[in-house]
Amino acid sequence: MLEAAANLPPVGDAALSELLAEVRRIEVQSHRLVTDVLSGGYRTTFRGHGVEFAEVREFVEGDDLRTVDWNVTARIGRPFVKRFVEEREHTLVFVLDASPALDAGLGVWSLRQLAARFCACLGLAAIANEDRLGLVAGSDTVERFVPPRKGAQHVLRIVRDCLVLRGRTAAVDLGALVAHAGRMLRRRSVLFVLSDFARPGGERELALGNRRHDLVAVRLVPLEHTAPPRALLRVRDPLAGGAAVVDFASDRVRSAWLGRVAAWRAAWEDRFARAGIDCIDLAVPPVPDLAAIARPLQAFFHRREQREAKR
Repeated sequence: MLEAAANLPPVGDAALSELLAEVRRIEVQSHRLVTDVLSGGYRTTFRGHGVEFAEVREFVEGDDLRTVDWNVTARIGRPFVKRFVEEREHTLVFVLDASPALDAGLGVWSLRQLAARFCACLGLAAIANEDRLGLVAGSDTVERFVPPRKGAQHVLRIVRDCLVLRGRTAAVDLGALVAHAGRMLRRRSVLFVLSDFARPGGERELALGNRRHDLVAVRLVPLEHTAPPRALLRVRDPLAGGAAVVDFASDRVRSAWLGRVAAWRAAWEDRFARAGIDCIDLAVPPVPDLAAIARPLQAFFHRREQREAKR
């Protein structure tokens, strides 16, 4: 991944007022998107995952005889039935790669800012449906665990943490982050793992996490992976620290670069497929546009809906 030498400092290093303004902007924009576009797809995708007992009430004409509670009926002398309701509440947890690589990229947003906007959009849809949200973030170790809770202020806290948190090292251990989430969550949850997945590793833990929970990989894709600018750029590696001049105006260089990107994508898609993990590709847009988040989310909702319809 590339980081432009002239990039502005990351949001977490700016003044507190700037950070709060950024969080508020994300909230306002995301509210509109959730209300207009995402709410229906979210409800359809995350239906209740079971039923739970609600009450016993007296039998009325038309009730299913299979729901009769014979113990209560025998005790009282009149027929009573059990009533069940759909167990609707879900727990969504964002597992965030907070390494320095997320500050890289040549687009209008860094990958960290893209991740924060994704968490805001999906988080607001979740709390609108009375679901709970949590966060696990770090690099080679867990830096922050936010227990799942409800409420708009809780979403804003998670968005703020996405923008501010920095891993202590450049190394990333997604397996450790997912394993920590698995230890902290007693009930089956939906884990959204947000990372650039730049390097292999953690595949075993991701597969194990997907067996116990519903794990979804959110692959953060910088602009230079989809549309590198035709220019001579001085870039540096945010992980290794090395710098170089790359001629993206050269067709030969562009072809070699895009070939490596395609191979990287194919390798991870094979790993996800073997583990049965869904993947959402989230690409940095050339201009600020939350449709870059809405479209992949809608496609994900549609895939899930089709899969459920076939069962």
